Amino acid sequence: MKRTTFHAVIILAVLLMMVSTVATAAPAVKKIGINVVLNTDVTDAILADLGTHGKVFNKITEIDAVTMSVYATELPVIQALPYVEAAGPDQERNGSPVDTVEATNFLNGRNTWDLDSINVTDLIPGPDRVITYDGTGVYVAVLDTGLVDSWRQYFPQERIAEEFAIAFGGGGGEMGAVSSQPNKWEHDQNSHGTHVTSTILGYSMRGSPVNGVAPMATVIPVKVLNQNGSGWSSVVAAGIVYVTDLKVDGELGDASVVINMSLGGPELDAMEKAAVDYAVANGVIIVASAGNEGEAGMGYPGAYEPVISVAASGWIGEWTTGPWWYALDVPDPTDTANFYITDFSSRELSGQDLDVAAPGSWVVGPYQVNSGQTSYYYLGGTSMASPHVAGIVALMVQKDPALTAADAELILEGSAVPLPAGCRNIVDPNVGSYVEVCWGDDASGSGLATADLALAATP
Repeated sequence: MKRTTFHAVIILAVLLMMVSTVATAAPAVKKIGINVVLNTDVTDAILADLGTHGKVFNKITEIDAVTMSVYATELPVIQALPYVEAAGPDQERNGSPVDTVEATNFLNGRNTWDLDSINVTDLIPGPDRVITYDGTGVYVAVLDTGLVDSWRQYFPQERIAEEFAIAFGGGGGEMGAVSSQPNKWEHDQNSHGTHVTSTILGYSMRGSPVNGVAPMATVIPVKVLNQNGSGWSSVVAAGIVYVTDLKVDGELGDASVVINMSLGGPELDAMEKAAVDYAVANGVIIVASAGNEGEAGMGYPGAYEPVISVAASGWIGEWTTGPWWYALDVPDPTDTANFYITDFSSRELSGQDLDVAAPGSWVVGPYQVNSGQTSYYYLGGTSMASPHVAGIVALMVQKDPALTAADAELILEGSAVPLPAGCRNIVDPNVGSYVEVCWGDDASGSGLATADLALAATP
């Protein structure tokens, strides 16, 4: 469902006086985009019948679903049809970070605080990974905004699966059908997907390599969000099905597949749910951000139980001195006194499933504000937390390719370091002084995810 900004309008008094002489017009019936999931196969007869209620755009036979544009008054009629399992408005999805701070000093950077805090590295500047797994042989599909034009200046070309990269657009009814745009994936103007990818693979910082969680994994960029970082659940569903079909059809060999979705919206769409179920049933593991809505609750698809959802944690050492992000060591990643849950990170409401927490406060990575000009920013959001866990899952399935989504979730939850409700005093870079941040037991799931503990618990 598309969000709209309303503006105040000043009406001249003379026009108000005229209202009484003008007949009241009936409100116009609006056309909306809807997603329909069937309880049977998609057939020509069903498509023809649905066509009497509106315009049918796309059919996704793998999940028995179609997208449509209809008048709003037709939605309850369609929901009542005997062959319809569920139908509802196409839901908006957003992947924008909560906040950004420009980063300029990257001299001698090798490892970063966030990798130290999940025990991928022990942050002493230099290549000092403390785990033996690196993601070799695993595909991680990043469903996001795609990559910027200059992505080859950040990532090794062999780590990006260009042959499978794709963009999907449209959706929302007003935009029409969901369409495929093969080359648009590497012409992103938003940078969100590039920053997310950098957490998984690491990146080149003006020629100096910076570690990633799973630097030898292969990323499949799948653009499902537009240039302003938003999109529709029908487009997200198309991306999930596309990646799953690559695995089902043998295009990826027998490699394990993980999907990262640093995006979400307030409601779970039936088509998106069916796509998640289709992926999980076919051995794909999905990780998604919890959302940036604080006490308002989690976003979907992250809050959906089969998805591994990730809250955003932070470190009390942030902004305390100089180049803290790569020069300061996190003393003990299992000591919860070092960490907190950000105030923006979505809390778990009744019926929602929050699994673990990972670094999502002030994570450094490539983020361009001028097209073609390399730059790096600190970003804050659960969008930044999710790829840390997607990377950990890539390491887990490298160790045990037989892991299912349910296995991976249980291992992550069982090995997480519990972070009970509490408060911490941290430096806020926007005000330049300490502030108190507090959270409840609904904010951290099973606790802080770490790579070493998750791998130790993986068979």
